[in-house]
Formats: sequence, C-alpha cells, structure tokens
Amino acid sequence: MQIIDFDPRFAEAFRTLNEAWITRFFAVEAKDREILGDPQGRIIDRGGYVFFVVESGVAVGCVSLIPMADGGFEIAKMAVDEASHGRGYAKALMGACIDRARSLGSPRLYLESGSPLTPAITLYKSFGFRDLEPERRPNSPYARADVWMELLL
Repeated sequence: MQIIDFDPRFAEAFRTLNEAWITRFFAVEAKDREILGDPQGRIIDRGGYVFFVVESGVAVGCVSLIPMADGGFEIAKMAVDEASHGRGYAKALMGACIDRARSLGSPRLYLESGSPLTPAITLYKSFGFRDLEPERRPNSPYARADVWMELLL
C-alpha cells in the first residue's frame, strides 16, 4: 500500500469510490457531481490536493484537501473501497492530510460529515477533531451535512 498525490490516471477512481459510499447512505448532490467530475479543475488547480491509497496499481481509497479562505483546508471526499475496509487506509489518508496541512503551515483542517457515518466520525475524533459550535457552522452545499468539525493545527 502506498499513498500518492493526485494522478490523473485515478481521476475516475476518485469519482467511483466516492459515488459508492454516497449512494450507500445518501444521494449524490450537485456539489458532489461538480467536484467528482473534475478533481483537477475543482481541487488541484485551485491549490488543493488529492491523495490516493494505491494497492497493486489500483486506487482503493482517496481524500482531498480543498483550500479555504483562511489558509485552512477542508477535508472532503474521503472514500475507501468497501472490500478494503479494516486495513487502516482511512487512517493513512487522514494522516497524509494532516501532515500536508502542517507542512504548509495551515492553521486548521475543517470537515463536514453526516451522522450516519459513525466509523468516519470516530476516526476524525481519534485524530483530535472537535465539533464546531453551532454559531461557527457555515451553510453547507450538502443536504446530508449535519456534522461540522475542525482540527486546529
């Protein structure tokens, strides 16, 4: 297993990995389609990052860091192929996000999630993410978002 930075060869995997978990729990929304359909233009070209977990030449997991106005990054579109759950890939992806953000001097990481995603929320908390106070929660483009968290770096 290796973690690599964005490689256009895996852009389709970025879309399909994310659509798999989204449709399992929710519905694909307009913002999903926008980002998943063009990770190069919507994330990379705007100063963000996409990481992939690659095993035997196949992308089995991914996550993105989307730049925010305050110099922080939003962690978004984390997905691991269901057959690869339990191997520590989500933990490795989260570590890559934190390491990259710290190396860039980012003040914080932010994320939105949905309460049915208990394993993901447990992972975020294990890395020190904390719930945002209601008055600090921005409007989300996702109907499914009912969890807002941040990690101060």
